[in-house]
Amino acid sequence: MTTGEIKIDKSKENVRAMFDSIAPKYDFLNHFLSLNIDKIWRKKVRRIVENYEHDKILDIATGTGDLAIELAKTDAKKIIGVDISPKMIEIANKKIQKHNLSNKIEVKVADALNLPFENNSFDIVTCAFGVRNFEDLNKGLQEISRVLKNNGIAIILEFSQISNKLHRKIFNFYFYKILPFFGKIFSKNKSAYVYLP
Repeated sequence: MTTGEIKIDKSKENVRAMFDSIAPKYDFLNHFLSLNIDKIWRKKVRRIVENYEHDKILDIATGTGDLAIELAKTDAKKIIGVDISPKMIEIANKKIQKHNLSNKIEVKVADALNLPFENNSFDIVTCAFGVRNFEDLNKGLQEISRVLKNNGIAIILEFSQISNKLHRKIFNFYFYKILPFFGKIFSKNKSAYVYLP
């Protein structure tokens, strides 16, 4: 997908640097720019997870840990969140401690394309709004498959292409005009909020 004059670069270093730079305002902007709908979507993921047996969950691209914290409401004994951005993980750790969930949730810096886990390690793997940032989509999906147990499931929360032309025009206007404008004001990084859509 092209975004006018800005070239999309999904190299690990650039993605890491971009998310590090917007980390302090990431939660606020997510909730503000989605009108808190992102919270509803995470709850839906949690309800899906509750339908399956799950002792151990891996949350890829955990960011500041919102989905991992939501998943802590399930019967999972252990939730591990990974993200390529150290700044995001730093914020996630603070939120986990604030919610007294350190005994249930662990977060660490790791690359989704080279997960530091053995084969067949997790009952469920989740990824919310992270697949879009995989430098190599096929390799990322292969890694998810590798770390999943044989009967495990992967739940990927991501935007889709809108088929209705009118809705797509409204969506594109919002994501390519409004979102970068507010993203620049609050995060001081307009390019990040052009990249994300």
